[in-house]
Amino acid sequence: MANQLGKRYRCGECGMEVLCTKAGGGGISCHGKEMEVQEPRPIPSSD
Repeated sequence: MANQLGKRYRCGECGMEVLCTKAGGGGISCHGKEMEVQEPRPIPSSD
């Protein structure tokens, strides 16, 4: 899987997060496992 520019990756084992600043081939791994792409966080409403 290629790295996606601007995406945040998270390690499921230790919780470390990485922000991708340059797209490219390959993958980001931690503890020998590929890190998961995080979904965007919801913005709180301004009620």
